Amino acid sequence: MRVRLVAAALAALVVTGVAATPAIAAPGLPGHPEWWFDAWNVQGLWDGGARGQGIVIAEIDTGINADLPELSGNIGSGADFGASDGDGRTDRDIDESGHGTAMASIMVSHASGPYSILGIAPEARVLPVAVPLVGTTYAVSSRFGDYLEKAIRWSADHDAKIISMSLGSDRDPNITKKSCTSTEQAAIDYAIGKGAIVVAASGNGGDKGSPVTEPGVCLGVISVGAIDQAGAVAPWSSRHPYLTVTAPGVNIPTVGRIAGQLYYGDGTSQATALTSGGLAVLWSKYPQLTSRQVVARLLATLDGAHSTRDPSVGYGTINIGNAVNASVPADAPNPVYDAVDPFLAKEKIAASTPTIKPAADKSELPGGFAVRAAPNTFTSGDGLVGIVVAAIGVLAFAVLAVLARRRRARQTRA
Repeated sequence: MRVRLVAAALAALVVTGVAATPAIAAPGLPGHPEWWFDAWNVQGLWDGGARGQGIVIAEIDTGINADLPELSGNIGSGADFGASDGDGRTDRDIDESGHGTAMASIMVSHASGPYSILGIAPEARVLPVAVPLVGTTYAVSSRFGDYLEKAIRWSADHDAKIISMSLGSDRDPNITKKSCTSTEQAAIDYAIGKGAIVVAASGNGGDKGSPVTEPGVCLGVISVGAIDQAGAVAPWSSRHPYLTVTAPGVNIPTVGRIAGQLYYGDGTSQATALTSGGLAVLWSKYPQLTSRQVVARLLATLDGAHSTRDPSVGYGTINIGNAVNASVPADAPNPVYDAVDPFLAKEKIAASTPTIKPAADKSELPGGFAVRAAPNTFTSGDGLVGIVVAAIGVLAFAVLAVLARRRRARQTRA
């Protein structure tokens, strides 16, 4: 996320020569309006009863400053995977722009005044799930392990309908050839299986070769790129064959983690937060829909829609106004979920298969796994467990567990 400070307070706007300007139709900051409010007729959506009510968004990020007046009443008690006594309601970002707080403001801010920054879903509830990321205040400690999978599972277990991840880790092809590690994919499968929609940033490496980014590459994830107000894809927005959609991500106004500070910035982080908030608006209009149907409705109403994924824009650009108001068939295609369905089915079958345990007097079977810690980073691992069953005269069972290679992947804010 690239951010610039606009003002420490409204008075600072005047002192620095940015005088009050005539009101614009969309909320936001001078020169940085939230133009999607006009393009999507957000006020009309709100007037029609779609304000994000009843929708819980889990934001996996740096935490959120829940004491800010712009966010009061919208931030629930979450989790902090870097502090045993934390609940996510503190932004751990070293930068005063406060990445987690900024993303929450895109979704649920309800500020008032001439320079208001309004979230697209002001009645949605956000669960802050803080994880140790580069640039946060967590002390270097060996107890920091790979918490991304845990954070996703925690979110799903705490009734999150949408899991928003404005973050990513560039895959190192020299370490692993897999697109998504088995642990991350399993956590995402778990969340989808519990009815959640998972959204992640595609990354800001479009001008640096567009490295593959987790968890955006994982199956079942809505991977989000960034466009500007003119509809052009930002040059730094990563191009990927797995990209799902694009959303506004250039000159996006946000609230900082320190009271009175306003920012504007660029990034697929912002585009991800806006997509997550937009999905909350959509779902609040159609609370009877399943997560699959909500995603299908989003994909059926994209601007500049493509029948196949385009590396720059995915299937197209989100338009929440269309998604709420258009007539969409109940069986509209959903290629995002279609791709992950076979794996969900296999996991469901595996989960229903009885587990056979050795008799109590038998010696412990060999095998296991270990999780290595890494300071201020996520680590992800691949595991392989083979079960061999043979019947020769009598039934014998052996379970082999093979330690898999571990890899480290530095997680960053997108």
